[in-house]
Amino acid sequence: MTSSAPDSIKRAILIIDDDTELTDMLASYLGACGYTVTIADNGRKGLEVATSGGVFDLILLDVMMPEMDGFDVLKNLRKTLLTPVLMLTARGDDYDRILGLELGADDYLPKPFNHRELAARIKAILRRLELTVSAAQQQDLQVHGLRLSVARQHVSCDGQQVTLTGTEFSILHLLMLSAGQLVTKNEISEKVLGKKMMTFDRSIDMHVSNLRKKIAAVDAVERIKTIRGSGYMLLIG
Repeated sequence: MTSSAPDSIKRAILIIDDDTELTDMLASYLGACGYTVTIADNGRKGLEVATSGGVFDLILLDVMMPEMDGFDVLKNLRKTLLTPVLMLTARGDDYDRILGLELGADDYLPKPFNHRELAARIKAILRRLELTVSAAQQQDLQVHGLRLSVARQHVSCDGQQVTLTGTEFSILHLLMLSAGQLVTKNEISEKVLGKKMMTFDRSIDMHVSNLRKKIAAVDAVERIKTIRGSGYMLLIG
């Protein structure tokens, strides 16, 4: 049983993975879900496909591959592209997951995985992008030296641009909408990543850590406060 097409416009997905049996199955499954799928069977080829002019809405990226592993692919992708990346990691390998998030991955899914869960993760990431686009007419937000424009997908701190991934942008947007109030990790996980917070899941912590580092590179003033055991708050002054 497969899901119906995600919308009337076919979304394009690039799968970078050397497991041909898996990628063939995913291409068939995701194709039946309404996606257009392109496959690259090693990291170097995947990087070339992703950066050679093709437009992809999402990239599924394996970690362990010949010629160039997923981390090196992601590092190079993030030099020029903010395309959402869902990392496929070895089950139980926290190092792979944390490093992927630090390098700018939007989410991760341990292998082996259920195809329906993969489809749900993909849909959640793409839904987040659609909500961002639909909110394009919203007024710019400005809090404590931070300025965020949804329409232009632009963030600045004290007038200096801060370059964020799509997930980091969405988290900051959520925090700014609730400036001065606690935003729980569960709320961030559900609204930004489209999934419930799992025990010992550090993905939100890593995304917020990356967000803090990028803002601190422009201005060291603390803007995001951790509420221990609960979540985060954007300070208003």
